[in-house]
Amino acid sequence: MSVGASWLWHNAAVDVPALIIFLLITLLGSYIQAVAGFAMGMLIVAVAGGLRLVEIETLAAVVSILSLTNSALSLWGQTQHVHWRLFVWLAAGQLPALVLGLYFLDHLGANSRWLLELCLGLFLTMGALGMLLKPKPLQHVSPSWVAWLTGLCGGTLGGMFSASGPVLGLFGFSQPLPLNVIRATLLSSFLLVTSSRTLMVGWRGELTEPVLLIVAMALPVVLIGTWWGRIFAPPVSDAALKRAAFWLILVMGVWVGGTAVMSGTLAR
Repeated sequence: MSVGASWLWHNAAVDVPALIIFLLITLLGSYIQAVAGFAMGMLIVAVAGGLRLVEIETLAAVVSILSLTNSALSLWGQTQHVHWRLFVWLAAGQLPALVLGLYFLDHLGANSRWLLELCLGLFLTMGALGMLLKPKPLQHVSPSWVAWLTGLCGGTLGGMFSASGPVLGLFGFSQPLPLNVIRATLLSSFLLVTSSRTLMVGWRGELTEPVLLIVAMALPVVLIGTWWGRIFAPPVSDAALKRAAFWLILVMGVWVGGTAVMSGTLAR
């Protein structure tokens, strides 16, 4: 599969309003991830995918590189807090599932574009609802096999959309662990899955000019948002910030799913 041209460009001209929206949502997503430990990829995919600013294949490749950068910077100096048993078992599920996720992306993108968009809509909707419901912490840290299954699910979604935050976030924040441990473990998992996905996509020759152009413009924004999140506390509580982000993702998920069903029905 070759990654198609980005919709931020039309006839070699930049669509300025679309680019501004994309950069603003990237700034917000990188800030939230630096503060909370996740949500950047999901937020960018929700808004940019929901508004059809960038096609899904290009968007997923871009988000992998941006999230990789954000995770590495946010994790700097925090690795001592990683819960290594959970991280290792999450990784054991994530890495093989990435291949499965990329296969689904290839197959649906080539044969059933509306079905791929429906999967994206369902993923965003269910992920946002899951995070808004906020699971109660468990009595004990999850066993290794639960972490492996979580990694399997998260890796599949990471391969398809480069946004495994809902699955890993639900798992992480249900653990009876200090917040800094949860945050460092999630960031480590995101760093692993995004770097691995980027290597796989690059090996397949899909880090194309549109992908690199968008990354080149968005990367400084990610650096600013990440620095901002590390230096300045949000003017509202972390919980309120995340709740607002997930309400936005929920709206975009319903929109993407609804329009996908309509286009699929009309195409029959």
